[in-house]
Amino acid sequence: MISFNLRCTKDHVFEAWFKDSSAFDKQVKAKALHCPSCGDVKIEKALMSPNIAARRDSGLPPEKLHNALAAIRKTVEDNCDYVGSEFPEEARKIHYGEADHRNIYGEATASEVLDLTDEGVEFGRMPWVPRTDS
Repeated sequence: MISFNLRCTKDHVFEAWFKDSSAFDKQVKAKALHCPSCGDVKIEKALMSPNIAARRDSGLPPEKLHNALAAIRKTVEDNCDYVGSEFPEEARKIHYGEADHRNIYGEATASEVLDLTDEGVEFGRMPWVPRTDS
């Protein structure tokens, strides 16, 4: 397995794992890779630092990362309208001025994300951590 830092045409950088370098090349050629931030399929390798074995510091501990993502989720839920699977259509209505501007959130398929991106509709994607009741 090999890890590459990748970049889309909008300079979003993300990491992905591949069986080998040729697996990356095949997926890029088939446009099977998508930017997790904007859905762009024009992906290239980004500059990477060498992997040098050293003391591993993962940065933010998993519990703190989960808590931060949970706080973001709560903020979104408290300040935005949930539109569920109607998100792509509602986002278009707002974008084209057919509906009043308001903050919304919901779900979209990978195909719908690409369509919204192609149309220039601005939106964000985020990891949605599950709620805990404990």
